[in-house]
This record gives sequence, structure tokens and C-alpha cells, in this order.
Amino acid sequence: MDKKRRSAAWYGKLDRDGFIHRSWMKNQGYPDHAFDGRPIIGICNTWSELTPCNSGLRDLAEKVKRGVWEAGGVPVEFPVMSLGETQMRPTAMLFRNLLAMDVEESIRAYGIDGVVLLGGCDKTTPGQLMGAASVDLPTIVVSSGPMLNGKWRGQDIGSGTDVWKFSEAVRAGEMSIQEFMAAESGMSRSKGVCMTMGTASTMASLVEAMGLSLPTNAALPAVDARREALAHLTGRRIVEMVAEDLKLSKVLTRQSFENAIIANAAVGGSTNAVMHLLAIAGRAEIELALEDFELGAEIPLLVNCMPSGKYLMEDFCYAGGMPVVINRLAEKLRPANTVLGIDICAYGEGAECFNDDVIFTLDKPFKPAAGLRVLKGNLAPKGAIIKPSAASEHLLQHEGEAYVFENIEDLKANIDRDDLEVDASTILVLKGCGPKGYPGMPEVGNMPIPRRLVEQGIKDMVRVSDARMSGTAFGTVVLHVAPEANAGGPLALVETGDRIRLDAKAGLLELLVDDAELAKRRADWLPEESRYTRGYAKLYIDHVMQADRGADLDFLVGKDTQPVTRESH
Repeated sequence: MDKKRRSAAWYGKLDRDGFIHRSWMKNQGYPDHAFDGRPIIGICNTWSELTPCNSGLRDLAEKVKRGVWEAGGVPVEFPVMSLGETQMRPTAMLFRNLLAMDVEESIRAYGIDGVVLLGGCDKTTPGQLMGAASVDLPTIVVSSGPMLNGKWRGQDIGSGTDVWKFSEAVRAGEMSIQEFMAAESGMSRSKGVCMTMGTASTMASLVEAMGLSLPTNAALPAVDARREALAHLTGRRIVEMVAEDLKLSKVLTRQSFENAIIANAAVGGSTNAVMHLLAIAGRAEIELALEDFELGAEIPLLVNCMPSGKYLMEDFCYAGGMPVVINRLAEKLRPANTVLGIDICAYGEGAECFNDDVIFTLDKPFKPAAGLRVLKGNLAPKGAIIKPSAASEHLLQHEGEAYVFENIEDLKANIDRDDLEVDASTILVLKGCGPKGYPGMPEVGNMPIPRRLVEQGIKDMVRVSDARMSGTAFGTVVLHVAPEANAGGPLALVETGDRIRLDAKAGLLELLVDDAELAKRRADWLPEESRYTRGYAKLYIDHVMQADRGADLDFLVGKDTQPVTRESH
């Protein structure tokens, strides 16, 4: 028995405690030699029928187990909370930190030596990594993979992105409700996450770019047999990682976060990556600030995928996937370790692109300088962000009068009023949708264009809020304004008619109201009383940090790698 292994404290002792740990496990049919000192590998599964993106993970878990057994380990699967982005109210983001707590405490409390994280839907992958980083065992990720391309009337359609377009077309009278409903069944044709470069596929891509998975993890479709083979190989690799003591902290470095920021720009990734990378870094005790995302500002967009382009993740896979992107980004990437114990650039060595209209090159990119931009100014003292690759170029430098919606209910009740006093130059402002305000910071930042403007052919406007935006969405949308309105940030003081200046290229977001007037408004401002007085939602509101800190709970930042010494019997 290797006494250095963590599982030895559970299964290696020849006393009453060891008897109890082994005997109860044996009721599942484990033979004696399962506890002879071989590594115990946890498979942390977010499978759920309420999370359609992750509905294929039960099958992938079985393939991971095959690899673990083959490599001489013992696989033990355990469930954690599953966050269905399209299904949960008020928003899945409210529960990301709860999932992270579930993952952290499950890994810490059980006698496992390494862990395979099975996730996919937007918040599951970051929540799992946050929890795992706080314990720091050998860790590797298998993503659920994207759905097959959506199909409707002979054309490819993308989840989320085309939903927004179809919805606006109905509002403009350009699409019938019958056509809208007919597209519904063709959108989601297989298991898997959104097949656009939404948050789920973004996080899978960044996981690969950070070396936290095996190569090709990001883009293989969920129903592709090669993903099952990848899961099998991942099971083999985690056993080797335990033998090598290749802990998560040896892979999750400052350099790997910088590579994620660069890769996010190159793939046209979701703005939500900002929140998740900041939170994961906080757990890993790595200094990462909102300003660091400027590292990607001048990185060109290489991947022509929705919402920034026209193709889908299935096309990205067939073009060569992330290994090609890593290959073409090699001169920009930082040296960084991976779960294979090799430098990240080795993931791209020899990678061949099979469709240059899907994956472009640095010297001839799809779009230049397309990374996320960090905005600062008196309207966002702690920062805000915008995604230029999904915005309208002519609106990236814009000044206009604000029309303010005090909360989401105000927006829904009034956005389609025929007498709404807005025009194409108006800047729509939404309050009350930050971490504390909603609570949970929902994906409502891409506010709908007022109907009266949609009918005039207006497709985009500048929109400003303390909310998030779906990774599948598009538009000139300023997000994550910090501090949020409900925390007393300057956003709370904006009134309809105020002028706002956006200069994304210069990184500015300014409220053009003099300091004396703002001071008067500040004196009159009162925080909204929360409707949440119990349970996790109250805990969240009381302890959630602002967007520039990743919206983690303040008492969860950092890690605890000390061994658990107290027995339960």
C-alpha cells in the first residue's frame, strides 16, 4: 500500500475505520484488490435530464471508467449539482458558486486521489474548476461537446444566435410565428451544448487552451464516437497524473490564464469567460484582474463561428478545432504546462487546417483586433466590458441620450410601447441586474431593440447594464458595469435624458453629468430592499463580490489543501 496516496487514509488502514470504508464500498461488488493501493479516481458528473447540454455525460462517464480500469485505477462516479442554463430561474449564474461549493466539499470529503470533471453547460465547467482548484488534486476535464448543427429549411441554424435573430424578425413582421415555431425542432438535433461559440463551447475551448483537457476536447460533437474515445483516454491519463503527482496547481498557472485570454479573443469567445476566469483564478490564488483581459484586445479573430461569424462548432471541429487555433497562435502563447506534462504549444504541433474559411491565420484574420475591451470611466469605476467582434463598428464610438429601465420588469413592460421616446442614437440603460440586484447577474444585457425601431429597420443600438449577455448573443452591448446599481454604483444614478459617451477603442465609458448633480442624486439614493430573506439566495446576496472580482462569494476565495484527519465514526 502506497501510504503517500490520499485514498490510503480511507482504504489502507487495517483497523475499524478501514474495515468500514472498504466494507461499505464492497456492497457495490468491488473485489478485495480494488483496495490494494491502486489510485481511486473520482468522476465528478453534472449529468441531469434537467440540463439538456449535459444529458450525454452519463455515457461519457462509462467511457472514462473504462480508461481508469485499463490504467490500473478504480473509478468512482459521484453526482454534483447540475446547472441548466436554459432551464433554471432566476438564472443559472446564481448557482454557479453553490455548484463550486458542492464540488469542493465532495472532492475534499471523499477518499479519492484524482478527479475527472464532466461538465458542459455554461456554468458547470467553471463551477467545477472553481471547486477543484480550492482542493488541488490531479484534475482533468472532459466536456460534453456541442450539438450537431441545427437545420431548418435547408440551412444551418445556430442555437441562441439564430433564436435572437428569429425573435427580432417576428417582432419586425419579417417572419411568421408559424415559421418561428417550425425552426424550434430543427435547432437542437442531438445531445450536447450550444453549437455556436456560446459560453459552453467557449469554456470548452479555453479548457483546452489552458491544457486542462486532452487535445480536441473543445469541438468534437457530443454524439461523435471520437468524444467517447477521448473520454476513455482521459480515464487512462488521470491515473498517470496521480502517479506523477500532477496536481491542478501545476497546470493552472498565471501563464495558462493569459493563454485563455488570448485564445478567447481568437475564437470570438463569450464575455462570460471574464467572470469565470476571474473566479477560477481567485480560487487558485493567482493574481488576475479585469485589466488583464486587455491582453486579448489586439489579438485578431481567427475562428469564423457564430455569433461573430457564420459557421458552427461542428464545422470548427471538421476544420481542425482548437489544435489548429493553438498552432496558429503559437507565437502569441505563453509557455505553460498541461495535463499531458508538455507545453501547450505541443497541442498544436502538426495540426492541419481543413477549411481556411472557418479558421483563419494571424496574418490574414477573419477580423482584426477582436478581443474583449475593458472600459473604465465615471460610469464604471471598477470596469465594464464590450465584445467588439459581435458589435457594430459604427457604434463602438458613440455618444447619445440614455433611456433608463430601472429593472427587468420595467424593461419588459415598456420596451415595445409605441410612444417610447427613443431613436437610433439612444443608449438603452438597464439597472438592477448585477450580482446582488437580480440576484445572480442574468443574461439580459442584450436588451431587445424597441419594437418601433425594429419596424424601422434598426438592428443594433448601444446598450449598457450591470447584467451579462449570452455567449450566443450579439450587438453593441456594454456589460458587467461595476459596481452594479444595487451596490450603489454610479449606474444607479443615471436618469433618462443623461448623455453617455462610449469609446470602446479608447476604453472609456462616461456619464456626462457634472459632479455636483451626481452628488445630489447620491444623497437621495436609497438601496432597494432585497426580496430574498432566507436560504442560499440570501447567503449569495450577502457575500457575492462584484463583477470585476468574478462574482464569487467572498469567503470562498482561495484554497484549503490540508488533509482531512477527523473520522466520521
